[in-house]
Amino acid sequence: MKIKVCGMRESENLQSLIALKPDFIGFIFYKKSKRFVADFPKVIFPKGIKKVGVFVYESIDEVLRLVNKHQLDCVQLHGNESAEYCQKLRHSELVSESVQLDIIKAFSVDENFDFSITKQYEKYCNYFLFDTKGINYGGNGVKFNWELLENYTGNTPFLLSGGISKNDAKEINKIKHSAFAGIDINSGFEIEPGLKNIEKIKEFKQYLK
Repeated sequence: MKIKVCGMRESENLQSLIALKPDFIGFIFYKKSKRFVADFPKVIFPKGIKKVGVFVYESIDEVLRLVNKHQLDCVQLHGNESAEYCQKLRHSELVSESVQLDIIKAFSVDENFDFSITKQYEKYCNYFLFDTKGINYGGNGVKFNWELLENYTGNTPFLLSGGISKNDAKEINKIKHSAFAGIDINSGFEIEPGLKNIEKIKEFKQYLK
């Protein structure tokens, strides 16, 4: 099971997280977020951990400028970006030749969410991320009904997000969906916005299959 930790900001905190070897570490470039990373931490990333830039309604040129500047491995799109936007991003000539760019498209899920809309994104995205629909673009700290995941019939692997805490390991281990790839954790493991409780993440990670 892949683990993505999102909303990192502090260099020392980030270095401690890297020691736990999560699969993805996310940095939020959305200025209205409480976890906005104004100064990208200067930390060396080992191979095997992907740097993810999280964007909301950002221009493709600006996304790619930051991808190249920080050598990001993934872009996570957390607004209502279209499939055409994802296509342009994936095939842009502005992506550095040294970067193999993955795209994670987030969707806000509630009881009325139509999972069939993900189909148009399949050609351009490496992962989908299913988060809880709320006031903010992520980081709401609230779960949606995970039984709704059975309504997703696509083949693109997905990450589960939204209000996950260390007490959810048992329920997460019960998820048997064939496309379930892993989880995205954020506010449920924070001391304060942008600062993670490393010991809590370490303990949680040990209980996951």
